[in-house]
Amino acid sequence: MVKQPIGIFDSGYGGLTILKEITALLPQYDYLYMGDSLRAPYGPLPFQTIYDYTLDAVRWFFAQGCSLVVLACNTSSAKALRSIQQINLPGLASGNRVLGVIRPTAEVIGDYTLTNHVGILGTQGTVSSGSYLLEIKKFFPDITVTQEACSSWVKLVENNEYATTKADQPVREHIQKILTNDPGIDTLLLACTHYPLLMDKIKLFVPDDVRIISQGNIIASSLSDYLIRHPDIREKCSLQHTVSFFTTGDTGNFDTHGTIFYGNAVHSRHIDL
Repeated sequence: MVKQPIGIFDSGYGGLTILKEITALLPQYDYLYMGDSLRAPYGPLPFQTIYDYTLDAVRWFFAQGCSLVVLACNTSSAKALRSIQQINLPGLASGNRVLGVIRPTAEVIGDYTLTNHVGILGTQGTVSSGSYLLEIKKFFPDITVTQEACSSWVKLVENNEYATTKADQPVREHIQKILTNDPGIDTLLLACTHYPLLMDKIKLFVPDDVRIISQGNIIASSLSDYLIRHPDIREKCSLQHTVSFFTTGDTGNFDTHGTIFYGNAVHSRHIDL
C-alpha cells in the first residue's frame, strides 16, 4: 500500500489556523495544504459556485493521492460537503473520505454553554446555509442558536487590518448586534477560520462572562478521534512529519499571509485548478 498525506483545504489562508492545531496534536502525519486564494473569498459566492470550486479542490487532492481530505473551511463545509460526500465521492473514489468542520463543532458545542444560548459568527455563505442550526439541533435540541454574518471581517484579516483601529467599528457592530438579538448568549463560536486573528479585537467588545471559541482545537481532536475509529483510513496516511503548501494564487502573497496564520514559515507552490 502506498501511503499519502492528509489533505487540508481552505478557500485561502484561514484553514492554516486549523492546520496549526492539527499538526500540533498529530505531528507524525504528512499534510498537503491547499488554499484557493485566486478565487477567495468563498463567503459571498453563490451555492453552485462554492460547490464547483470545492469539488475542484477535492479532485486535486485525490489526484495527489490523498485518501483523506479535511475541508477546513466553514463555507465549503456548509455548502459543498454533503453533496460531495453523497453524490460525487462514490464515483470519484469510494474508499476515500472528505470531512468538514461544522459537524465536529456541533457535536461538542453544548459542552461549552451553561445558558444553552450560543452565538455563531460566520460568513454570509455559512450563515445563510443554516448548517449550524441544523447540526446543533441534532445533538443539542435545547440550545438556542443565534447567527450573525460578519462579512467584512475576512477582508480585515486578509488586508492585515485585524489589529488596527480600522477593525474596531465592524467588530463592535457585529458583536453588539448578536448579543442584543439574544442577551442570553454565553458562548460565541468563531465559525470562520479567519476570525481567530481578530480574537484580541473581539475580546474588547465581548463581556468577560461570554466564552469565545475558535475551531482549531476542536477539529484537531475530532480528526484524531476519527483516525482512531477508522484504522482503514489511518493506515493509508503517510508518517514522515512533513507539511507542504499549495495555492492557486500568488505564492509570495500566500507565504506572507500564511506565515501569520500558521505561526511558522510557509513556502508554497503554485497550482492551477
